[in-house]
Amino acid sequence: MNQSLPESIRDEAHLEELLSEPTEGAIDALRKVPGDIILLGAGGKMGPSLARMVKRAADAADTPRRVIAVSRFSDASLPKQLNEFGIETISGDLLDEEFIASLPDVPNVIFMTGAKFGTSGDESLTWAMNVWLPSVVCRKYRNSRITAFSTGNVYPLVPIESGGSVESDPLQPIGEYANTAVGRERMFSYFCNREGNPTSLVRLNYSVEMRYGVLVDLAKQVMAGGPIDVSMGYANVIWQADANAMTIQSMADASSPAFVVNVSGPEIFSTKEICERYADLFGTSVDFTGEPAPTALLNNGSFGHQRYGAPRVSLEQLQTWIADWLKRDQVTWGKPTHFEVRDGKF
Repeated sequence: MNQSLPESIRDEAHLEELLSEPTEGAIDALRKVPGDIILLGAGGKMGPSLARMVKRAADAADTPRRVIAVSRFSDASLPKQLNEFGIETISGDLLDEEFIASLPDVPNVIFMTGAKFGTSGDESLTWAMNVWLPSVVCRKYRNSRITAFSTGNVYPLVPIESGGSVESDPLQPIGEYANTAVGRERMFSYFCNREGNPTSLVRLNYSVEMRYGVLVDLAKQVMAGGPIDVSMGYANVIWQADANAMTIQSMADASSPAFVVNVSGPEIFSTKEICERYADLFGTSVDFTGEPAPTALLNNGSFGHQRYGAPRVSLEQLQTWIADWLKRDQVTWGKPTHFEVRDGKF
């Protein structure tokens, strides 16, 4: 399935094709994981491309099945787009218990729903989305295999030289959102232990593509001019298609107790150096404010890379693609990641 990487990503259609291209590992995983798959919260940034990759991987594995995407679908055009790729869609509010009860019983669940931004000032909704809702889903799908998205925010800020947090590190969340993210994991783990249904937890940090992500945030700041705060001086990211493929592969590793994997890129990069390279690519200059702190929110993705294979797209390639995309004034979503936040207040 894997094609050579293009020099440039032409448009959104080309981008969606690349984001949903399955790896051989993802295809093989679905040979090992039979049955229909439902994706809860599939209308967000990653959901559509992950749903498409699931469908493409299942077809490539010659294991046809129903792939069902569930969301409120605030973008009214999205259900039609997914339907055209053979993906069923169900629209509704996942905070409605009756709606969840009405969903089809399937053997495989991918849980993508969560609340992060706007946490400050609406804490109760964040707890409901991130902690209460998983318990409702776990009761509904007590006999199903569950793969649930988590986040690197469950870890503390760590020294740069540490190489990033690993799966066995103690969870030390900073701020309200991060605490609810730990709560989400604890709910899935509790029901996994109680019911014995296989579960995998995917600690993602950070997914990027051309329309959003840490690298897009930094590139836009360089293009806009003005000083860039580099207090959060380091980060790591992963191409969204690689994150999608690793998520699918984790389904085959789901177990009880829950299987946990960090999903991130191999490179820890300097924010300042990334911005300086963007300045070169844009033919401009860049100024900075603040000093890089000795700690950052970093995921060590080595275990996942060893198990599932190294990400296909390098940091340098991502930067090149994004700079080209922005210079051609292609669409972006205007959804900043706020990766620079150090106090956990989103």
